[in-house]
Amino acid sequence: MNVLWISAHPEPRSLNGALRDEGIDTLRALGHEVRESDLYAMNWNPVVDRADYAADPDERFFVGPRSEQAFTEQTLSADIVAEQEKLHWADTVIIQFPLWWYGMPAILKGWFDRVFVKGFGYGTRAADGHVRRYGEGVLEGKRAMVLVTAGGPEATFGPRGVNGDLDELLFGLQHGALWYTGMSVLPPLAVYGANRVSDDHYAQAVAELRDRLKTLDCTEPLPFRAQRSGDYDEDLVLKPEHAPGVTGLRAHLRAHLRAR
Repeated sequence: MNVLWISAHPEPRSLNGALRDEGIDTLRALGHEVRESDLYAMNWNPVVDRADYAADPDERFFVGPRSEQAFTEQTLSADIVAEQEKLHWADTVIIQFPLWWYGMPAILKGWFDRVFVKGFGYGTRAADGHVRRYGEGVLEGKRAMVLVTAGGPEATFGPRGVNGDLDELLFGLQHGALWYTGMSVLPPLAVYGANRVSDDHYAQAVAELRDRLKTLDCTEPLPFRAQRSGDYDEDLVLKPEHAPGVTGLRAHLRAHLRAR
């Protein structure tokens, strides 16, 4: 299996750095091919600008259409193309980051902003003309898993925890970016209390990570509803017979998220 490991932490000696090294070593020991995108080590530019698309500085900059034109004409900047090629190569993608202010670090958000251009990440159409998204897309058939560290205790990220449910905090990434582009999304792996990890806690986290990596190809993905599953009406609103009484993010899962 080809695995792309994307990491976003500025300190290689951090918990994130140690988990990344353990994970990549495990994958290679299992016989998998691994490529990395260590965004801080790469000095990745997270900011979308005209240079990404060789856009005329005298013209108004319409990001979506101009990115699609550059993608079609093969004039995207070389760093974007390199990341898209890695995604095409990969069977599975690991996205690893510390939870900062309830989301991804800016450098990782900027990776998605720049790499998932129109024509690649969105705005693609099937032969019958429908827009491919939410279960369809360029990356359909691939798998993805989020590995996240969080400073708070696990209970604070539960359904009634003060920090909010982690699955809901990750919804934009897992449903709105990964599932949107067609990837099957495996349940995330979280390491809590990241600033106070004891030796025993670290050993437990490594063991859980290794177990998850051993089953990347057979773990049941999150049961997100596909856009063309018949669950949504023509306005892409969930039909009333599905998840009656349920609103918000959880309505877009065919079953409740896994038990904690």
